[in-house]
Amino acid sequence: MTSQSDSTPSHSGRPRDPQIDMAVLEATLTVLDESGYGQLAIEEVARRAGTTKPAIYRRWSNRPRLALAALATRLGGVETPDSGCTICDLTEGLNVFVAAFRRIHPDVLSPLLADCTADSRLHDEFMTTLFDPPRAAVARMLDHAVARGDLRADLDRGLILDMLGSLVYYRALFGHAPTTESEVDHAVEALLRGIATDYPALVEHSRQLTGDPQTHNTHA
Repeated sequence: MTSQSDSTPSHSGRPRDPQIDMAVLEATLTVLDESGYGQLAIEEVARRAGTTKPAIYRRWSNRPRLALAALATRLGGVETPDSGCTICDLTEGLNVFVAAFRRIHPDVLSPLLADCTADSRLHDEFMTTLFDPPRAAVARMLDHAVARGDLRADLDRGLILDMLGSLVYYRALFGHAPTTESEVDHAVEALLRGIATDYPALVEHSRQLTGDPQTHNTHA
């Protein structure tokens, strides 16, 4: 991740203590969770982490990079399923990312993006840290589904990724409404009806694996 510890370690002097890095990132997440990005103060993070402001600035040159590095630890460990069931994987994968973004305080993403917008490098780091990992994970799921023959080979991959991603990102960024599992189900159904090679077959496969007779209504 480009947002993590953006300065290059010196080859001279005492090596950097990874425990301080971890303590600072954990303290940053705690402050973000409690009060949002606007109230994130380096002094408070240093106090909670048991370190100093200079020690933090040696690792992260400014407040946005510190926030991005902390958020990366929360989103970076998210894994998506690969069960061979296209409906199951897309639905569960999207729900995983919805849940991950739901853990971020509603007053974090929008003000953080505003703070990053004026600097093109910071804006790139914002996208790379927060939005690229989910997009890449969903892209892998789509590629696997195409390789299995479940999805049309001529689908517009970028457009589908934007449509699926908007379900997670739009509401996470603006915080105007929650995204429920039911809405994820409906979104996956609507998309797969248009890009699946045989949507009823995908539904039947999902039912066989989950044992749920209500999985995705096949009626038009």
